[in-house]
Amino acid sequence: APTTAVFVPPAESTADFGALRVHYNALPTLSLGDAVAREYAVEKNPGTGMLVVAMRQLADGNESPAQGEVSAVVHDLQGVRQQIDFKAVTTGDYTDHLGTFTMNPRDTYRFEVTVKSGHQTETVKFQRSF
Repeated sequence: APTTAVFVPPAESTADFGALRVHYNALPTLSLGDAVAREYAVEKNPGTGMLVVAMRQLADGNESPAQGEVSAVVHDLQGVRQQIDFKAVTTGDYTDHLGTFTMNPRDTYRFEVTVKSGHQTETVKFQRSF
């Protein structure tokens, strides 16, 4: 008999730009635990995805907090474009940038994330299927 599909969240990804490391991840809000959804003030909804971006300074292989700004655009495969608005969520010394977007389960999305930290501006592009 067929079994129900179980969502496995994708692994977080990183990109290094000299001493700046960018962590990024896109996932359906339904995959968030209740405590995490409350902490981030994100409503769990089957039609909503969340993009999480964090910047870190690299020194001798160790990460430390990095401040900056994040912007992003997401496109579905039909070319529909959404600008993602971010809010900063601070945990201890670290700040994560969270934004939500409208998504359809079992669809694929292309992300273009721009980060600005100090005098540095970098772009990360990736694709994620849900």
